[in-house]
Amino acid sequence: MPVSPSSSAQAAREVVAGRLRDLRREEGLTIVELADRCGWHHSKSSRIENALTGPTATDIRRWCAATNAPDQAQDLIVQSVNAESMYREWRHQIRSGLKQLQDSSAQFFRDTTLFRVYSSTLVPGLLQTEGYAAGVLRTAARFRELPLDDSAEAARARVERSRVIHEPGRRFVLLIEEAVLHCHMADADAMAAQLGHLLTAGALPTVSLGIVPMAARERAQWPRETFHIYDDKLVSVELVSARVRIAQPSEVALYLKAFEELRSMAVYGADARALIVKAIDVLH
Repeated sequence: MPVSPSSSAQAAREVVAGRLRDLRREEGLTIVELADRCGWHHSKSSRIENALTGPTATDIRRWCAATNAPDQAQDLIVQSVNAESMYREWRHQIRSGLKQLQDSSAQFFRDTTLFRVYSSTLVPGLLQTEGYAAGVLRTAARFRELPLDDSAEAARARVERSRVIHEPGRRFVLLIEEAVLHCHMADADAMAAQLGHLLTAGALPTVSLGIVPMAARERAQWPRETFHIYDDKLVSVELVSARVRIAQPSEVALYLKAFEELRSMAVYGADARALIVKAIDVLH
């Protein structure tokens, strides 16, 4: 059974929890005794050790002082902060609106030189037209029950951010499942414009657009969750509840391996254009 990418963040939390538990045991303390030394209820110690509650920097300092290991506090604090930053809940990211979410990653896009994107569900944001993006973001705003629907402004910001594909010195390797072409996130006119844009964008010299056909036989990989790989250093995976960011080299390598296997099943050039034209014809 495939493991949810959120497990990477949870595993990072558990590493911190395990180190704190080891410090307690090495000092020969029970959970209750540790809690007494730290000045909190023993249930808090239990939650921290079981990675149910992320410890604050103050919690870690108290824990290390109570176990006569104050020299380990700073390393554990850094490790804990890194673990928590891997998992970012959407409700925190979008509290300032969907447009702010688009703007927040603009600089990161400009700093990246090699983009690899695999999408099994939607046209990648880098190739979205304003009409299609508005449909996607409007759906997100409704689902999240946002008090302010700024999907139209967010769509314009997304398109503006995507102009990076026209800048020199960058490469974009984009893979989609054929089903993406038939997932109508906007009305017929907007979908036709979006599919037409794929024909144009796919011909750009900096863009490699591959489509995994629905008729592909003996797949090397089943359709995966949508993920982005930035410069071989960071993977961003989109879940219903969160965006998971993975920087552990061994895990990044797994996503690179999956990407290459998916890429081996894709069609390109004239064959890819034929699939897009077929999807356009279905609209009429």
